[in-house]
Amino acid sequence: MFHYLKFANYFITTLLGVTAVLFAQYWILFGFGIFIAFYIIGDTFFGEDLSQPNLTKKWALNAMLYASVPTTFILLTVCIWLVTPYDWAAMHWLSANVEYDFVAAKANTSIIEIFVAVIFCGLMLSGIATVVGHELIHRIGNKKAVTTGRCLMALSFDASFSIEHVFNHHVHVATENDPVTAPRGRSIYKHVPIAIWGTNKSAWQIEVKRLNRKKQRVLSLHNQFITGWLMTAAWLGFVFLVGSWQGVLFVSGVGLVAKITLEIVNYMEHYGLVRHPRERVMPKHSWNTNRKVSCWAMFNLPRHSHHHAKGAVPFEKLEAMPDAPVMIGGYISTIVLVLLPPLWYKLMQPKLQHWDETMANESELAILRLQQGESIASDVNDRRLV
Repeated sequence: MFHYLKFANYFITTLLGVTAVLFAQYWILFGFGIFIAFYIIGDTFFGEDLSQPNLTKKWALNAMLYASVPTTFILLTVCIWLVTPYDWAAMHWLSANVEYDFVAAKANTSIIEIFVAVIFCGLMLSGIATVVGHELIHRIGNKKAVTTGRCLMALSFDASFSIEHVFNHHVHVATENDPVTAPRGRSIYKHVPIAIWGTNKSAWQIEVKRLNRKKQRVLSLHNQFITGWLMTAAWLGFVFLVGSWQGVLFVSGVGLVAKITLEIVNYMEHYGLVRHPRERVMPKHSWNTNRKVSCWAMFNLPRHSHHHAKGAVPFEKLEAMPDAPVMIGGYISTIVLVLLPPLWYKLMQPKLQHWDETMANESELAILRLQQGESIASDVNDRRLV
């Protein structure tokens, strides 16, 4: 039973985080600090999960995945409430019944606390909606799963992720044709806009080719790139009705943080790794981690090496791949390091050197020569001869 329940931990931390945002004021800062500390400390001291349990209760696994829908609804409802100028009768009723004045707390929330709430809620949305959306859009034979995944991704301006991620990223990972694989030396601040533009461009091109092949109009509702953005527009239109422009501005910020978080995760999952386009994707072409807290909170997404080697494998069957290239730490702690490029480069240098010396083949070393000059690959060859 534990191996099922362990994947429910993120729902608990998200609901606790939502409660902190609902109580507003300094509770937002307190909740954000506890949230970040839990995942960094947990990944640092709780060790790895190398277990490979045979989880056969699909209904329980699916229930946890689809529980993200009501959880996301609760999160975004609280987001809208925090900034809307409208007076909600339900909040007066809640204040009267729990003996805490939520209306007054909201009114006394500072700009700094609102700003932190945007980041806090964006991180929670990325975990509860983006991670689950990623899992569901891979189930391309299940229309309900893909549609639910697209709806979840639309909240962070990324419904087209279902196109680009499955049909481009997984095909071209670790090559120059993959917009989310960052070459060595590119900072996260340069990479995020490149990745956002590149993935949207790729998704559009994929849809154009698909529709031309089916002899359907590109500028129509058959185009999933267009319908994806219409989903996002419909969501923001609804937010405007119930939360005015303040609500739209806030949830747009939350969605943008979630989208940026996704690209940061893509960056650290594939940074500096290369592959010849004609060679198959192997576990060595993605950075992997088996840290317990990250794996349990993100439905085994950190077991990324197996996910890319076999993209159709559901999250509960992803293997630990202890021989795959290992990420610096857990996901949250690594996100923090990525935001400090000099430190990130310094910590990644020995890991990249180890990959070059023990995992890269001759065609991959040739690619590295073209990317960064003759010296790197030549040094590697010299070490191998010693």
